Amino acid sequence: MSAPHGPASGAPVGLLSPRAWWARRPPEAGAAVLATGMISVGLQLTGHAVLSWIALALTCGAWVVLAAGFAVRPARERARWTAEAGTPGALTAVAATAVLGTRLSGLGRHRLAEVLLALAAACWPVLLVGVVRHWRRRGMPGAVFLGSVVTETLAVLGATLARAVPAAWLAHAALVLFWLGLVLYGFALAGFDRRQLLEGAGDQWVAGGALAVSALAGARLLIADGGRLYLWNDDDHGVLRAVTVALLVLCLAWFVVLAVAEAVRPRPRYDVLRWSTVFPLAMAAVAALDVATAVGIPWLGDLGRVLVWVAVAAWLSVLVGAVRSRAGDRGGVRSRERR
Repeated sequence: MSAPHGPASGAPVGLLSPRAWWARRPPEAGAAVLATGMISVGLQLTGHAVLSWIALALTCGAWVVLAAGFAVRPARERARWTAEAGTPGALTAVAATAVLGTRLSGLGRHRLAEVLLALAAACWPVLLVGVVRHWRRRGMPGAVFLGSVVTETLAVLGATLARAVPAAWLAHAALVLFWLGLVLYGFALAGFDRRQLLEGAGDQWVAGGALAVSALAGARLLIADGGRLYLWNDDDHGVLRAVTVALLVLCLAWFVVLAVAEAVRPRPRYDVLRWSTVFPLAMAAVAALDVATAVGIPWLGDLGRVLVWVAVAAWLSVLVGAVRSRAGDRGGVRSRERR
């Protein structure tokens, strides 16, 4: 199930016209929108308003382009759209929509966030079922965890809006999605090819990122409780708190393993799947910040602030690689990752 992301002719990417580049854009490119949106959320939480607004503007612009392609391609290239809709990379567009809604809700744009939640929720089951049907029992790349990621991003947005609106039913729906996301993670882990830790082109980091967004969803559900909403009894609150903290710990443990694997076998060449390295880092940063607030562990907030800048540095590094690739400095870039 391997497919190159570069031009079929092997021509340098820099020689392609913008129209040709757009035509060859892989579904995994949605991870760039997802990464930028999460960085905007992290910068907002750490008080860097101007940088957060810049990241948000980039996210909105890229999301519009992504949504336009998602809407237009079925009419122009139905066969290709159908094939790509069955790949895990297609789920990044839905996850990016939910993350954008989460950021907009943080600005008080709750109605717009609700529209994005409805849009993401409508696309989620259709794409998820198509992706799950193509899962194998073993030998899957890191993108297999995107089923869990997209489900948990819906839970994050649902929990965020539940507190802002407020709406208890939305919080309970988000709780169902939270547990479903963990179930999907278990299935994905069973099929994940461990060799991807040393061979993956970037999306192996989603193995940790899925746990990060799960911890973020748990934190948002805890934060939604109280104020005008009383959602969980003491037992429920205790279980949710313990699971949320455990998810963050497991996420950080994954990141240690992934970082060591990168050091043992460096993969410096740019690949579009490197955006799937950036967004897990950003998710971990936001998760640490929110878990610190939800469970009252101050040092997690310090960790989150550090991780925000790690994610920003990774974002800039991958962006430079993408620009160089587009200019043809590397003579054309292909992904060796299986889809």
